[in-house]
Amino acid sequence: MNASRSVIAFDQFAKEHPPAAGGKSASLSTMISAGFPVPPGFAVLTDVFKESKRISGADDQINKLIDEFNGGPEASEPIRELMQKWKFSDEHEHQIRESYANLSELSGIADVPVAVRSSATAEDSPDASFAGEHDTYLWVRGIDEVLEKIRSCWASLFTERAIAYREKMGYDHSKVDMAVAVQKMVRPRAAGVAFTLDPTNGDKSVISIDSAWGFGEGVVSGEVTPDTFRVEKVTWSITQRTISPKPRTYQLVFNKEGDKPSVRLVQMQDDKINASSLTDPQILAIAKLARRAEEHYGWPQDIEWAIDQDSSEEHGVVLLQARPETYWSQRKKQEKASGNSDSDEAVSSIVETLINPMNKPKDHGTSK
Repeated sequence: MNASRSVIAFDQFAKEHPPAAGGKSASLSTMISAGFPVPPGFAVLTDVFKESKRISGADDQINKLIDEFNGGPEASEPIRELMQKWKFSDEHEHQIRESYANLSELSGIADVPVAVRSSATAEDSPDASFAGEHDTYLWVRGIDEVLEKIRSCWASLFTERAIAYREKMGYDHSKVDMAVAVQKMVRPRAAGVAFTLDPTNGDKSVISIDSAWGFGEGVVSGEVTPDTFRVEKVTWSITQRTISPKPRTYQLVFNKEGDKPSVRLVQMQDDKINASSLTDPQILAIAKLARRAEEHYGWPQDIEWAIDQDSSEEHGVVLLQARPETYWSQRKKQEKASGNSDSDEAVSSIVETLINPMNKPKDHGTSK
């Protein structure tokens, strides 16, 4: 795939590319360079978004709608309808088409199914997480649908929740750009998220894994109650397992019209509703990959993973995304600044030394 100002393959990033590629694509590129199992794909850079906005003359229209509704969520629908009509420049569209064709050839699948993921310039930053505020589209197939979903990702800059979040955080609506990650789809047996700390109390001595059958979108969105596992970082023992009833799952469904696939929330088979979605070897494989990601970035991580039915990896685990954990990391900073941190307790210090011997936090920079 060609390196250009329009599109960059995940495995061809240079130092200057991450800011224009967005946090998701930059992270995927970093993980590939570090040898993590990551499905291939490419980033549609922010230059494509900026050029399409420019040639569509949209800035004044968007600002007028924001002002008309006083920055309220009512501005969402008309702005999104406007953005779905944006045009690509001929050069940008040519390079996106070429990159998708090359990805299909690399994958050995005609019109390879892909995930099209939003990656705003402020998204996944350590000081403010936009995770879940912008859209992801799964099992997108064919270049025309890919182009449509890229525009849909751009338009998700102005969902009601994204507008409200920027208003709350004080971000200028006109200053946020959007890159898009286009990544080969996996066929997940199970999927979910992992944190390299306990998300309930910030304990850095454990890795917390949430898992459910099928695609992981139900776990991320909260529509499916996941299985939960805790793994101790020093001994690699599974210290907690909570198997939740999972009557529904996101699975690939073929529509009757032309057998076009889509991902939907469907009923789970009876024998899997109360069954663990992960084996113990898979739990440990996910935990060790998460720990490697934390060591690589030098910062607690929030990762998305899947057990890919097509993967050649030993346990089928692939990483789909990694970003800095924000809630507890920021809380610890605030406690330290106020002098109220409890991180100096003896037991905590011992655990920290066991987990991170001679390892000082690194500057996470663009490692989003």
